[in-house]
Amino acid sequence: MLKGHRTWIFDNKPVIVSTGTVGGPFEADGQLANDFDTLHDDLWLNQDTYEKAHRVLIEEACHKAIEKAELQQEQIQFFFGGDLINQITPTSFASRTLGVPYLGLFGACSTSMEGLALGAYLVNTRGANYVLTAASSHNAAVEKQFRYPTDYGGQKPPTSQWTVTGAGAAVITQGGKGPRVTSATIGRVVDMGMTDPMNMGGAMAPAAVDTIEAHLKERNIEPSYYDLIVTGDLGKIGRDIALDLFQKHGTDISEVLLQDCGLMIYRDGQPVLAGASGAGCSATVVYGHLLNRMKKGEIKRMLVVATGALLSPLSFQQNETIPCIAHAVSIESS
Repeated sequence: MLKGHRTWIFDNKPVIVSTGTVGGPFEADGQLANDFDTLHDDLWLNQDTYEKAHRVLIEEACHKAIEKAELQQEQIQFFFGGDLINQITPTSFASRTLGVPYLGLFGACSTSMEGLALGAYLVNTRGANYVLTAASSHNAAVEKQFRYPTDYGGQKPPTSQWTVTGAGAAVITQGGKGPRVTSATIGRVVDMGMTDPMNMGGAMAPAAVDTIEAHLKERNIEPSYYDLIVTGDLGKIGRDIALDLFQKHGTDISEVLLQDCGLMIYRDGQPVLAGASGAGCSATVVYGHLLNRMKKGEIKRMLVVATGALLSPLSFQQNETIPCIAHAVSIESS
């Protein structure tokens, strides 16, 4: 059911029946290491390029989610997935291995909740029994494309963030036990004229605020309805800007209520500057750590707002500003 202009209410409450999360060596040293299904001790994953390693991350996360759901690949009817690499080739090549009907997505770092929202919509309307969704990033592949190869050793400013090496996947179905997807608010593109690709958090914060406020208004609920409102990868800079904007708009969202996946995944002392980023950031934190907390009863209701900067190397070279987007999905314990 559509409520307002951009919010879907899922009356049948699709269930996240299983998830799979895979990370790299830097994530294995982070504070959420115990919430990953698989952790690798090097960035290569026994491949000869980082992009091929990226593909393996996705394959492993998807296979793990399907295995934990006690399903066969043939039972998955649709796969929604995406990443940050040109033409989302790691996800498309992983889909070649999966052999599942595939709809490729690009929402930059908002892809995780874009896929979950679309998958839940399809299941809610009985367009499918089982939908798989995934999002991923690989530090060395993404940094090479958007900035410099990590071997270059380029100096980064304090506003920059560390791209997560990880993939998170989920299987959504109708009925059964597990966290339930109850609604989704689709983001609109917000561009505040920022041009610095080393300050993604600052660029994305207004889009996150726009989507969260639209979600609250269209569902006619207060922020306190949720135990947690978590953004994808605003990092320290973006989260502070978002809190300032909420205060300016008169929206009562506290520092305790508003958290960020990019500030959760790594421990103090890891050199991540303003925090983590990447399409794999929210995917691994939500499908691993946060859903584990929900299953333990520590969280009853949460709103996940994955944020994305829709730039490309070419748009930056042509002096374009950075358009941003955020998609919100509410998940509640069963």
